[in-house]
Amino acid sequence: MEGEHVADLLSAFPETIPVHLRGTLGITADNQHFDSVLMGRRTYEVGVKEGITNPYPQMNQYLFSRTLPKSPDPAVELVSSDPVSFVQELKQKPGKDIWLCGGGDLATVLFPAIDEMILKVHPFLLVSGIPLFSGTIPLTSLELTDSKIYKNGFILLHYQVNH
Repeated sequence: MEGEHVADLLSAFPETIPVHLRGTLGITADNQHFDSVLMGRRTYEVGVKEGITNPYPQMNQYLFSRTLPKSPDPAVELVSSDPVSFVQELKQKPGKDIWLCGGGDLATVLFPAIDEMILKVHPFLLVSGIPLFSGTIPLTSLELTDSKIYKNGFILLHYQVNH
């Protein structure tokens, strides 16, 4: 969380900062882009291990799992039905955009419903990591709609997905 890009991200996407960091970072801004967040079970459980069961109270929260019997928190709606159908219905409701917080399994399943991808590229290599998509997706054209390169090498890329 260092570099000039951090201030831009906090300003442009304040709603994507989890509740336990919002106070520490002094974030009080209204949601700029998203009013709903989608999380896979493994992504959600990262916060649960730290005692955080309601990570994004500033948004409608949807937890996708086929194995959980109920949501660990009443503010987080458990979705065990078909994710693509659920998201297609959610997209028909009025409101801001939908943020797919993670993870790779959910992104693979939801790929047919993804309209836009915003990628953050950090200038370092990991020995291993979590893949953007955990499974095979069809060859798909992406249209670059916006980009910003920062002096420290961080890159923010906005793509329209052309299914």
